Amino acid sequence: MITGKNYIGHSTSAKGSVTYKTFNPRLNIENDTVFTEASEEEIDNAVNLASKAFETYRTVSGKDKALFLRAIAHEIMALDEALIHTYCSETGLPEGRAKGERGRTIGQLLMFADLVENGSWVEASIDTAEPGRQPMPKPDLRKLLIPIGPIVVFGASNFPLAYSTAGGDTASALAAGCPVIVKSHPMHAGTGELVASAILKAAKDTHMPNGVFSNLNSSGIEVGERLVKHPKIKAVGFTGSIKGGRALYDLASQRKEPIPVFAEMGSINPVVILPEALKNNVEELAETYANSITLGTGQFCTNPGLILGINGHDLNRFAEQLAKSIIKIEPSCMLHPNIVGAYEDNKTKVLNQEELQLAGHYQTEVAPNYARQAITTVKGQTFLNNTTLHQEVFGPFSLVVKCTDQDELVQIIKALEGQLTGTLIADEGEASNYPKLISALQNRVGRLIFNGVPTGVEVCPSMTHGGPYPASTDSRFTAVGIHSIKRWARPFSYQDWPNHLLPNELKNENPLGLLRLVNNQSTKSSI
Repeated sequence: MITGKNYIGHSTSAKGSVTYKTFNPRLNIENDTVFTEASEEEIDNAVNLASKAFETYRTVSGKDKALFLRAIAHEIMALDEALIHTYCSETGLPEGRAKGERGRTIGQLLMFADLVENGSWVEASIDTAEPGRQPMPKPDLRKLLIPIGPIVVFGASNFPLAYSTAGGDTASALAAGCPVIVKSHPMHAGTGELVASAILKAAKDTHMPNGVFSNLNSSGIEVGERLVKHPKIKAVGFTGSIKGGRALYDLASQRKEPIPVFAEMGSINPVVILPEALKNNVEELAETYANSITLGTGQFCTNPGLILGINGHDLNRFAEQLAKSIIKIEPSCMLHPNIVGAYEDNKTKVLNQEELQLAGHYQTEVAPNYARQAITTVKGQTFLNNTTLHQEVFGPFSLVVKCTDQDELVQIIKALEGQLTGTLIADEGEASNYPKLISALQNRVGRLIFNGVPTGVEVCPSMTHGGPYPASTDSRFTAVGIHSIKRWARPFSYQDWPNHLLPNELKNENPLGLLRLVNNQSTKSSI
């Protein structure tokens, strides 16, 4: 049952004066439940409770954290149709997408459960003492990763499950041993509350400390700002716009004790199509990319918003075919009237730029909150000179850039801001003729795709979901996969510490059976 209240540890509360409702974009009406925004008192209570919970939760074993994470997965599945119905009513997305995203969310929780149960993620490293070393003795040093403290996670508008309440940021932070406070996204507050109830039931059932998780409602920016500025918060996870992520980053940097903000933000995900591949696959590539651009109404951070090639007959044919293919696709519903409005505004801003050609634009009238997709073209030099064309248009939109030659193509890649992905479309053997282009792409993106589409982020250890700023605020980390846990941990060393007082991960006898780096050799053996 959705109450509209805030979840502060094991308790619910609604002391605030600001209320709001979610919106059904497909029906173009408000949903029924009234949600109460968290008050300053409730925010402080949630943070203080999380800080207190950290004292206990940071010492919880990997085995017990794994039980907790698996219990969360079980309770989310137990929500069954209530969750799916609420998800659809708050997003306008179809049932298949809801169930697919739920599956990904469950998969992430189970993945982190396996990770912490194994325990090797702490990267235990031991250098034993050499008391007789000359000219001075060598101390015994042992290092591992430890959790940093309470984390604030901001729910994402476009992924109500996989990047929100129990999404990757929350799952990885809980796995690391950090309590989590979610600033629920106002567009899907009901979905968030249902998932929060599942997390808290799992916390009670597995005897986790009160305050290990809280879920706070918010219709504006005030709750998020207060959370980020609170001195007991130690890091922030965010998925959203460049404007929002940068604002949080600046707030966190201005604190007396600055904290990291791991924000995954905007990206136009450049796609480069080399001449031979273009010549041999015009129609297939146009069809493939029309589907990729419109997938999920273009509401993916990996949407291919920029396509580059060398100007000529084949690129012109591709642009024409892409435009024809994309306007044949029926428009679909966007997440919220505000998102539709922003899409139309940004699209219009781009279309009003000089020397831009509109190749294809869905012209037929659509239902409220449905997006009309568009393809535009521009010359390479015009694109270089106009940075407005470099900005993301969040929705089913893409710009085809016609470059004079390879040098201009490389110049454009180098001029781009940091991106989540880059894609190279090439025939067999063709790519080896473009080393400067590949190097330029590698320097601007977090993931480089060969002969595919950027839409779709596989959840696995080898995935990097991040990139140079502004794709993310720290390109050394990924927001997806097991290594995302490292955002919420810090390295810590023990020097000359008695063996019986060391954590199990660093004891001589290796009671957890971990793979450790001992005197620069990887081993599971005891010392």
